Amino acid sequence: MINHGKHPILGVQISAIDYEYAVETIIEAARLKQSLAVTALAVHGVMTGFYDPVHCRRLNGFDLVTPDGQPVRWALNWIHKIKLPERVYGPTLTLKVLEAAAMKEIPVYFYGSTPETLERLLGNLRETFPNLKVAGAEPSRFRRLSAEEKQQVIARIQQSGAAITLVGLGCPRQEVWVHEYRKHLSMPLLAVGAAFDFHAGTLPQAPRRMQNLGLEWLFRLVQEPRRLWRRYVLLNPVYLAFAFLEAFSISKRPVLLPDGLESEESYG
Repeated sequence: MINHGKHPILGVQISAIDYEYAVETIIEAARLKQSLAVTALAVHGVMTGFYDPVHCRRLNGFDLVTPDGQPVRWALNWIHKIKLPERVYGPTLTLKVLEAAAMKEIPVYFYGSTPETLERLLGNLRETFPNLKVAGAEPSRFRRLSAEEKQQVIARIQQSGAAITLVGLGCPRQEVWVHEYRKHLSMPLLAVGAAFDFHAGTLPQAPRRMQNLGLEWLFRLVQEPRRLWRRYVLLNPVYLAFAFLEAFSISKRPVLLPDGLESEESYG
């Protein structure tokens, strides 16, 4: 089990941990009914914090921010000399958490995506983890929720008996959601990105070799060029440039702490 603490990459604090530590921390918080904010960030997620100081403070208030992308893990190892052996990839972490939850009979709630994707996701998960307790599931409304609607979501999750909630709203909306709802839900909240789509079978995953080489972005760009070209073509070079500057101590982004963030109406 690996836990080397948090280290900044372009001002965003990344948890230098492995799957075992992440899963154990999440399951223990679920057992104790403790709030825990978790996300897995690839380059795009780090860059949302790089360009937005408010969001950077939000991310730095999370309990676990795993290195979802290989370039994020490489930057941890390169800049901070950590030698983390593998990334903690959101979709894989999702499966490992669900496996542990099924074994320990911990109820899980799913929030986000579309009704069709959720239906396919839950069908696949029932086959993979027959003992998994699904406390509930609801799709995104793809808009900001009112204060009343937000309280209704909180009540539904609380009354479901869930001890873990997985959130699939896409980056950075899911991190905003977790930041807001953690104050009201005494359980781990996991922002898992495209994991819902991947495990539902509605979005293909990159081949393992491309993932290991840090080329998952290229695979996804080919799959969804119109939606993703700005994310990868514009952000990736900036990330590499500033990671290089940090590695040689030429320029470092300040680490912004989460103090003073105001509440907001979360996207749901």
